[in-house]
Amino acid sequence: MSSALLRDAIVLTVDAENTMFAPGWVAMSEGRIAGVGPMDTCPDRSDYDEVFSLPGHVVMPGLVNAHTHSAMVLFRGRSEGQSLLTMEGWYNSIREPELSLIASDIGPAVALSCAEMALSGTTTFCDQYFFAEEIAEAVKAAGIRAVIAYGIVQLGDKARGEEELALATNFLRQQRSADGRVVPWFGPHAPYVDNSEDLLLAEVAVANEFGVGLHLHMACGPEDNEETQRRYGTTAAVALEKLGFFNGRIHAAHCLDLSPEDIAVFARAPHASISHNATAGLRSGREGICPVVDLKAAGVTVALGTDNVAANNGYDMINEMRVAGLVASHREGRAQPISSAELVRMATIEGARALGLENEIGSLEKGKAADIIAIDISGPGYSETPDVETLLVYSGSGRDVRHVWVAGEHLVADRSLTRRAFSDIRREYSATYTDFWARVEAARKAA
Repeated sequence: MSSALLRDAIVLTVDAENTMFAPGWVAMSEGRIAGVGPMDTCPDRSDYDEVFSLPGHVVMPGLVNAHTHSAMVLFRGRSEGQSLLTMEGWYNSIREPELSLIASDIGPAVALSCAEMALSGTTTFCDQYFFAEEIAEAVKAAGIRAVIAYGIVQLGDKARGEEELALATNFLRQQRSADGRVVPWFGPHAPYVDNSEDLLLAEVAVANEFGVGLHLHMACGPEDNEETQRRYGTTAAVALEKLGFFNGRIHAAHCLDLSPEDIAVFARAPHASISHNATAGLRSGREGICPVVDLKAAGVTVALGTDNVAANNGYDMINEMRVAGLVASHREGRAQPISSAELVRMATIEGARALGLENEIGSLEKGKAADIIAIDISGPGYSETPDVETLLVYSGSGRDVRHVWVAGEHLVADRSLTRRAFSDIRREYSATYTDFWARVEAARKAA
């Protein structure tokens, strides 16, 4: 594997002190970060196979999309007017057409999603969906990192739940990639709503046995708590804590309707985190907004995610930082209760921490994996500023990402994919999209 030196850029390390070098350099060798520092300590360019002089660029850790469903790019624009954070909206606009999915649909869809993520600066994402094996293969072909949670939807069918648990367990055994870019998890869709209590506890037991996490949706709306309020007089989070569910590594998406007691549950748990999906939450029409300020004050790890692109329509994590900042101001009734620097951390190191990968990715520190992006801030919309993080969050765009490295591999060079042309990915996806929706329409007519 070649070595490379990135120099003459503004370097955001996102280390514990939020160290910035302006200008600075980052060196990588054998897929790891070999060093980082100010320009007056820059190594000799002759020591490296490649040298990139990047004035007018921000160099920073790759972004972490902490919640999405990559194959659901097939549903982009198909849920307008529906709230995907309600059982009715999800079932009518997503679940019913999902019944027409076949394994061969997944690879082209995930390839397009991985391409869009890489081109906008995301180097790691957390996925939850069906056809997990096909997702894993597509991710490996794309070259970015993914925690892939095997999606389990039971919907009251005990036999189906047992079958899905067995398949998910087999997925855990087989799919951890040798280079560490694919990490398998469990993905119970939602507690009590479509995963029973017994199944949830069985999932925790197996996940703990394999040392992996569970990624699920929580507190998306009143439906999440109806069953536990009826049976126990508590919210789902409190009921699950009493059952021992939070003894595992739990990564929960959305969490719009958390009570103070629920926040305390997450704070007490040894490894519990939340993916705040601000854009998807706003588009859902739900009144609830994830209480990020209260969660962070309680010491809970909060990351950022896009959710699927039926709920969001895009994978731009820079935009997601901006929306998260805006919605926090609206919820708290005061200006910028979450700083731009903290929003950057939520999209990088806090995302890594949520996935148990903080020792490997999420910041530019010697010895970590060389997952690095370079963003061109020399064009329109950018100008001189004393606060680079604010410039990035509130003026930036994923479309300004120019270079992306994952494990030292140059996956995006001068805004173009290096492994496979985007035009080829898009062409294959378009054919798959047409075939899939033709099957959906045929199934509807036959019903």
